Amino acid sequence: MEKRELPNSTLILVFGILSILGCCCYGVAGVIFGIIALVMSKRAIEIYNAEPELYTGYQNVKTGRILAIIGLVLSVLSILGGIASFFIYGGLKGIQEMQEEILREYGG
Repeated sequence: MEKRELPNSTLILVFGILSILGCCCYGVAGVIFGIIALVMSKRAIEIYNAEPELYTGYQNVKTGRILAIIGLVLSVLSILGGIASFFIYGGLKGIQEMQEEILREYGG
């Protein structure tokens, strides 16, 4: 019997990579792509474990899952850092004052 590619194995890998890149967008995009990749990888792993001799592309699923976990952790840390800085600098007014002070100090 001919082996087939696991469903969405390449897409899981792409979403795993996007979850790491998405942590730079205040973490929101990273969380979204990370969760989608984890859900899709769970389903792909179940399909593969039922009949492993029928499918290829399991390495893409494993790699995408690992990248999604890393991206999810980085994104959550990014979100928590944003929330912490919001409270440290006193909300939007404090952040705006800090930006104005930096501009005055360094010119611009």
